[in-house]
Amino acid sequence: MTNTFKIIGGEHRGRKFSFANTNGLRPTPNKVRETLFNWLQFETQGKTFLDLFSGSGALSFEAFSRGAKQVFSVEKNTHACSIIEKNKRILQAKNLTVINQDAFTFLNKHSITYFDIVLLDPPFNKGLIPKALELIIENGFANDGSKIYAESESKITLDFLMTNFGKKLSINKQKKSGAVHYCLIQLQQ
Repeated sequence: MTNTFKIIGGEHRGRKFSFANTNGLRPTPNKVRETLFNWLQFETQGKTFLDLFSGSGALSFEAFSRGAKQVFSVEKNTHACSIIEKNKRILQAKNLTVINQDAFTFLNKHSITYFDIVLLDPPFNKGLIPKALELIIENGFANDGSKIYAESESKITLDFLMTNFGKKLSINKQKKSGAVHYCLIQLQQ
């Protein structure tokens, strides 16, 4: 059994893709994806993206459709990963790399390159965002000026960022849609 999502903008706008019917998998809603990519509208073309906890791959495919130079999609669920791979083949997305691995296993090694934009949409109610942000910064997945999109069940506040990361991170934009809080965080230069 599969569900579908639609690419909202870019070269592949309007194309529908299936995703795994897996427990806990909740693709970023269309309205939220549209807002995120409006925030990034002049920053997507030619940029490198890391999509952690990729799930359906909707964020990865949206970035690809909007001209990302390279997208790395990390998902630990084998079934979900195989469907992302299938959708990648349909789009002939050579610059999209699918990695079937736990996000924290992936983040626990030092990155050989930093990403312009990191997409962070972990399972809700598990307290994964602080640990993921820490590893992204410590292991070189983001650099001064990199942006990190975070989607969560509760609001990410500047106090939370200051307490956990000092002045390394700031909030660029933030919104809420239904039960989903989302924000665009920037690594300080």
